[in-house]
Amino acid sequence: MLVSGSTRRSFLRAAGFGAAALSAACTGFATSGNGGMIFLSTQFRPADEAERFRGLLADAAPGVGYVTIEESPFASQVRSQVDAGATQIGLLGGLHGDIAPLADGYLQDLTGLVADLGPRGWPAAYLELARVGTDRTWYIPWATASYVLAAHAEALEHLPSGADAASLTYDQFLDWAIAARRANGNRPVLGLPAGPKGLLHRFVQGFLLPSFTGRQITTFRSNEAVTAWRYLRELWANCVPASTNFDFMQEPLDSGEVRLAWDHVVRVVHAPERDPRNWRMLPAPRGSHGLGYMAVIAGLAIPEGSPDPELAQRTISTLTRPDTQLRLLRSNGFFPSVDTAIPGDLPPAIQLEADAVRRQQEAPGAILSLPPVGLGQREGEVSKVFKDSFRSIVLDGADIRATLDQQARVLQGILDDLKVPCWAPDPAAELCRVG
Repeated sequence: MLVSGSTRRSFLRAAGFGAAALSAACTGFATSGNGGMIFLSTQFRPADEAERFRGLLADAAPGVGYVTIEESPFASQVRSQVDAGATQIGLLGGLHGDIAPLADGYLQDLTGLVADLGPRGWPAAYLELARVGTDRTWYIPWATASYVLAAHAEALEHLPSGADAASLTYDQFLDWAIAARRANGNRPVLGLPAGPKGLLHRFVQGFLLPSFTGRQITTFRSNEAVTAWRYLRELWANCVPASTNFDFMQEPLDSGEVRLAWDHVVRVVHAPERDPRNWRMLPAPRGSHGLGYMAVIAGLAIPEGSPDPELAQRTISTLTRPDTQLRLLRSNGFFPSVDTAIPGDLPPAIQLEADAVRRQQEAPGAILSLPPVGLGQREGEVSKVFKDSFRSIVLDGADIRATLDQQARVLQGILDDLKVPCWAPDPAAELCRVG
């Protein structure tokens, strides 16, 4: 799927390119007549996030234009240009799942750049992911995000006796939701993002199932997965009924409709702004296999045939400096991928999230999960498997085992068509098999 000419032109205008670039864009992305370079990215697509990042980029890497694109056409756009021998994109930015499928054929080997950049303190797990199962580095870790619990003081009053809010088990989390509901006149205070654009499926994929089963796909229909879904059904019974309408949890948190919630850090960061002293951000709970959590890891890559690989490398170097990484944290809420101290003068809400993310990553028995990798335009179909499972099991009360068996067949059909390996926390077998 190629991006249309009119869409390309709007991208280039948004990135600040002039008429020369717009003319060249009739057949694809292009550098501008004044020597600019296109940085094509799946990240920071909302207008306010894009503008804030363009401001950062204007200071850090003058002459680089930031163009955003949805995940689905990202890989096909890169492949089409490289295959045609006419690459007009200078630099790529995207999640691990966006970039990894382009490795070894469509991306330049950045192993030497990693060495040249020196000891920036990337976690070994991030660098291993960037090698995509090879001995070469295909992207440079750029930024990271995750999901956390947000709790208001009114909810914290009902924390079960003896429970540590920063080190909860799933049983304690459920007990907390029940106690808070009962103390609130039988009205729930827990909310989950189960709206049309909510990310509840990421909770199931990256938190619930890994915590209960140790994996996600290869244990999809296991007895432990049945237990996990039974738990979610009980947890949902203690959620605010309007959760089926919630896309971003910071809105019901800010209004007071919800006092305890789970969501992506970017989608809850504004809730504590007016009164940060009455808020805590907390790690996710842990289950029998450990603390499953999903890391959203973004990387920077250079496509084969980049029109200005030197500028692309300099831009990567600048964007992965600690000071630039902290500026990105302040502006757009994505955390540094490099080893750098989080300063104490951050906005209080971001400081709260930074502490929760750190605790989550460093928790004993933490299980790192990733969003699906290598699915391209069919990632939405895999997400739909989890959404449909939730709708059938939790909302409609369908039999858990029968539902998982049915959805496992759908999921396996997608994976068989794509012939892709599993992604973390499942082992990277040559072909991913639903278990």
